[in-house]
Amino acid sequence: MDSGSQTSPSSKQVCKRTQYEDPFALHSLLSSSGSLLDNENSLFMGQLLPPLRGIEDQCEGGNTGRTGGRGSTGGGVLQPSSAPTSPQHRHTSATSPPPLSPVPLGASAASTSSDPNFHATSLRERNAAMLNNELMADVHFVVGQPVCVCSTQRIPAHKYVLAVGSSVFYAMFYGGLKSEEEVQVPDVEPSAFLTLLRYLYCDEIRLEPDTVLATLYAAKKYLVPHLAQQCVKFLEVSLTARNACLLLSQSRLFEEPELMTRCWEVIDAQAEMALQSDGFVDIDFPTLMSVLSRETLNCREIVLFDAALNWAEAECVRQELELNPENKRKVLGQAMNLIRIPCMELAEFANGAAQSGILTLQETTDLFLHFTARNKPSVSYPIKPRQGLKKQICHRFQSSAYRSNQWRYRGRVDSINFMVDKRIFIVGYGLYGSSSGAADYNVRIELKKYGEVLAESTTKFFSDGSSNTFHVYFTHPVQVERDVYYTASAILDGAELSYFGQEGMSEVNMGALTFMFHCSSESTNGTGVQGGQIPELIFYGPTLEASDK
Repeated sequence: MDSGSQTSPSSKQVCKRTQYEDPFALHSLLSSSGSLLDNENSLFMGQLLPPLRGIEDQCEGGNTGRTGGRGSTGGGVLQPSSAPTSPQHRHTSATSPPPLSPVPLGASAASTSSDPNFHATSLRERNAAMLNNELMADVHFVVGQPVCVCSTQRIPAHKYVLAVGSSVFYAMFYGGLKSEEEVQVPDVEPSAFLTLLRYLYCDEIRLEPDTVLATLYAAKKYLVPHLAQQCVKFLEVSLTARNACLLLSQSRLFEEPELMTRCWEVIDAQAEMALQSDGFVDIDFPTLMSVLSRETLNCREIVLFDAALNWAEAECVRQELELNPENKRKVLGQAMNLIRIPCMELAEFANGAAQSGILTLQETTDLFLHFTARNKPSVSYPIKPRQGLKKQICHRFQSSAYRSNQWRYRGRVDSINFMVDKRIFIVGYGLYGSSSGAADYNVRIELKKYGEVLAESTTKFFSDGSSNTFHVYFTHPVQVERDVYYTASAILDGAELSYFGQEGMSEVNMGALTFMFHCSSESTNGTGVQGGQIPELIFYGPTLEASDK
C-alpha cells in the first residue's frame, strides 16, 4: 500500500486517546494500582489514570468538549475525577427481570419526590418506586465531572438500600469511613451510576452499548460483582473486530482475563478488520506492543505496518508533536522492531514501507537486498512469518460418489443449516467439482443468519475431475456464535455433472466442539443433511487440545 494514500489522522482532527468514536468507548479508568479500596481512610482518594473524555465538538459525532484533570469537589467525600457522558448510540437492553416504572432516571432531583407505592405486591416494586426519589432520601450523590452545572447530576438515594447491596456503601454509611449527606462522585457517569442504583434497588439490569464500560467501572468500584459479571457478558456478546482492540486496551485495566481472551480470539481471527478499525489508533502503547508481537495474527504484514503508522500519526497529535517521519518513528519506539517487514511481498515493501519515510536509508537498502540478493544482509526486523491460526475443517459426509445423471449443477442453490456449541469463525467452504473431467467453475458462496447475509464471495476454482474438494474463501473470517443456526449456501456455474456427498451426519463431534446440521428450506438443488453439496466447513476455532471456555 502506498503510504501516500493513507488517511492521516490529522485530517480528521484526531482527539486525545481519551476521546473515542467507538460506542464502547470507556469514559472512566480504574486506578493504576488496580485496587479500589487501598485502605479505610483513602477509599476515594486512590490514584486514577486520566479519565476518558467525550468526543469534543471538533471530532466526528461528539458532544461538548471538556478539559481534563481533577474537578473541584467542594464539600463531601472526595472521589477521583470523572468523565462526561459518551456519544449517544442505539439502546440495547440486557436480559433482566420485567422492567418496572419508577421515577424517570433523567429527572432532576427537585421533580422526583413521589409517594411510596403502598399497593405494590412485591418488595422489588416498592423499592423501584423509591429509585431516584427525594422522598425519605438520606444521602445525595453529585455524579459526573463538575466542569459545568449541566455535566453533573444530583441523585437522591437511601443509605440502607445501598448498604445491603454493596460493602463499599456499607463502609461509607455504617462503617468507619466518614460519611457526608452529599457525596461527590466525579469519576462515574450519571447514567452508569443510575444503572448501578437500579440494580441495587430492584434487581434490574439495563445495559447499553455506549455506557456498559462505565457501568462495569461503577460495579467494580462499589464491589457489586453480579452486575460486573453481566457487564462482561454483554461485552463478550457485543464484541466485534471493530471494537476488539479498543476493548482489549480497557479490559487489561479492568483485570478481566476472560474478556481479554475473548478479545484476542476476535483479533487473531479477524486481524485485518481489527487493525483497520477506527478504534485501533486509540489503544495505549502496551496494547500496541502486544498486538504487534502476537504470533497468531491472521494478517498480512503490510496491514500491520500501515496500522502502526496510523497509530503513530494519532499519537503525534496526542503528544502535540509535528507530523513527520522522525516523530512517528520516535513514538513507535520499540514497537517498530516487532513488525516483520522482511515477510512482506516485495511489491508491498517497495510501494509502501520503503516510501513511508519512517525507515532509515540503511534499513531500506538492507531490506531491498534481503528481498532480492543471494547473499542477504542481516536486518533488524524479524524474518520468520507469523504462524497465524490453523484452519480446521468439518467434514459432514462419510463418503462421496458419482452416478450418471444423478447430481448436476444447474445454477440452483445448494444450502445447509448448521449450528455449533462454541464460538468459531467461518473462513470458507469445501465444494465438490466436476465428475466428467477437468472444468472451471464460477461460484458464489454466502453465509446467513436468520435470513440476513453476513458474508458473501464470488470467485472461481478449477476442478481437475477428481473427487477431491476445492476450497473457496470469504474475504474475511465471519464470527459464528454458539447455539444459533446459520445457513451456508453455494451456487455453482460450470460443468453440470459433479460428485456429491453421501452418508451425511446430522452431528459431527470434533473434540473441542460439535457441529449440528439441519436441512435448509433455501436449498433448491437437492442438498440436505444426508447428501449433496457443501461437504466441508472451513473455520478457525478451539482445537482438540483446547480447554472449554
